[in-house]
Amino acid sequence: MKPTGKKRSPAKRQSPAKAKAKAPAPKAAGTRRYAAFLRGVNPMNAKMPELVRSFEAAGFSDVKTLLSSGNVVFSAARTPEATLAKRAEAAMQGELGHSFSVIVRSVDALRAILESDPFSSFRLARDAKRVVTFLKRPAKSELSTPIELDEARILCVKDSHVFSAYVPSPRGPVFMRLIEKTFGKDVTTRTWDTVKKVAK
Repeated sequence: MKPTGKKRSPAKRQSPAKAKAKAPAPKAAGTRRYAAFLRGVNPMNAKMPELVRSFEAAGFSDVKTLLSSGNVVFSAARTPEATLAKRAEAAMQGELGHSFSVIVRSVDALRAILESDPFSSFRLARDAKRVVTFLKRPAKSELSTPIELDEARILCVKDSHVFSAYVPSPRGPVFMRLIEKTFGKDVTTRTWDTVKKVAK
């Protein structure tokens, strides 16, 4: 076959500088996604942008708040959860002049809780609400569950997590009185749906 005489134009090479600019930023080694649950936060006593600034002042990155009720998701180097909670509390004290009690869990741990679904082992009323209470440390002694009070039930305790259900009534948040009577006030509680949203 006779050569046509036409020369192929060489493939355009991307400059190293441009290729580097388009490459995705590498993930920091050892970085993990965490969720902080703050006790007693509401739109009247805390502004979400101020909470974000406080967590950034603590050295955390990619900080986001959820539902204006004291749920903060952030990234940090792998660190004991109790240490992260103390850093957040100290930063809030410095930035806001006051602090909220903080309990931290890794997002991976929350997803594991959701996947295991401890509520599935119990027969609940159709209108029952499911809640998860986070403890700062595991309960000191084993409890005989379920524990009941006015249609509120502590169903089970797994490590530092308490799973409860209640039926809303005119008597108000009976389940909170039951939980605090059993575990004290150094806890914080979220609905099952809120935990799902935070874990996303």
